[in-house]
Amino acid sequence: MTGNVSRILLVDDHAIVRDGLMARISNEADLTVCGETEDVNDTLKMVDELQPDVVIVDISLKTGHGIDLVKRLLTHHPKLKILVHSMYEEAVYAERSLQAGALGYLNKQHSRENLIQAIRTILAGNTYLSPEMTTRIVNSRVGGRAVGVGKSPVESLSNRELEVFTLIGKAQTNAAIAKQLHISIHTVDTYREKLKSKLNQANSAELNRYAVQWVLENS
Repeated sequence: MTGNVSRILLVDDHAIVRDGLMARISNEADLTVCGETEDVNDTLKMVDELQPDVVIVDISLKTGHGIDLVKRLLTHHPKLKILVHSMYEEAVYAERSLQAGALGYLNKQHSRENLIQAIRTILAGNTYLSPEMTTRIVNSRVGGRAVGVGKSPVESLSNRELEVFTLIGKAQTNAAIAKQLHISIHTVDTYREKLKSKLNQANSAELNRYAVQWVLENS
């Protein structure tokens, strides 16, 4: 931290989102945006060079994946405070973000009213989640479940399976998925088979429709 001003690095693949975050943060005298980027490699370099107090990371990046980036950042900077900021449903990604080492998760739909609170919460070393997600996690860890809260089959997917599922939902071909995730096309086919089984989809067409619908509903 420089003086009494906390330095924030923005990592998002949409410039308009970064501009909105910067505008909101710039209204706070004790917060400043020290840099912005859209991919993994630039983020790793900028954290080394700029030494931010907080990194705000999206799930979907120009290259790579936000959850993997969180893990990589904390390997080299274990005290770094990270807030995951995403359009995806909190129930699917919030606990994954915490397990990766982030201190908080903020859905973009609630960013305008809750961004500054989320930043200040994790700057203080505390965890930031919505009240609903906090209750959900507490209930699951004590062996209970909140009334009316059901678990989506998508929540049972591993992080890598969820990456593949999301890319299918974005109408990416197997070749494109393989290239983006640095895996073979055969491995993508294997993941497709696992996804069909876990999500109870009879064939590839059903899996594609389910994935597209899920992405649309969570975007």
